[in-house]
Amino acid sequence: MKKDPTGMQQRKPEPELKWQTGAYDRHAEVKFILPYQFLLLCRLVEKSPEEIIRDFTDNLSCGSWKREGRDEAKEHLINYFIAHGYGQHHYSEEDIRQMFKEMDALGLLFPNDGKMELIDLYASWRDKHHNYWFKKWFRKPRRKLSKKEGL
Repeated sequence: MKKDPTGMQQRKPEPELKWQTGAYDRHAEVKFILPYQFLLLCRLVEKSPEEIIRDFTDNLSCGSWKREGRDEAKEHLINYFIAHGYGQHHYSEEDIRQMFKEMDALGLLFPNDGKMELIDLYASWRDKHHNYWFKKWFRKPRRKLSKKEGL
């Protein structure tokens, strides 16, 4: 748990799905050793490793955050994801590209100039849609999580 500025401890939000714990916890603090060359490159371009990693994950997730001018980068990252063979033991390349198209379509729906009430409605709907989308794709190959990881 983190402490807020008043010194009180904040609780992490409960996971949306039962399996969102451990390695799949959305509110994760990850520690790993950065490759030295990556760190040198970050310093040369004056971008922190955190900024670059965050940009990478934002672009790959096709979210609504910072979308302008990033279509080419997203396409490269999707190709990178596929070139590494991620998920291809469960899905075809066509399926994986469709997953990314659906994620991108959802990100495009963000009401950029909307009032706070509309943005809150969108966020609530988006979260429900994320769960629908995940379950739709997870069930496609008809694989099962262990009882401990259940949907």
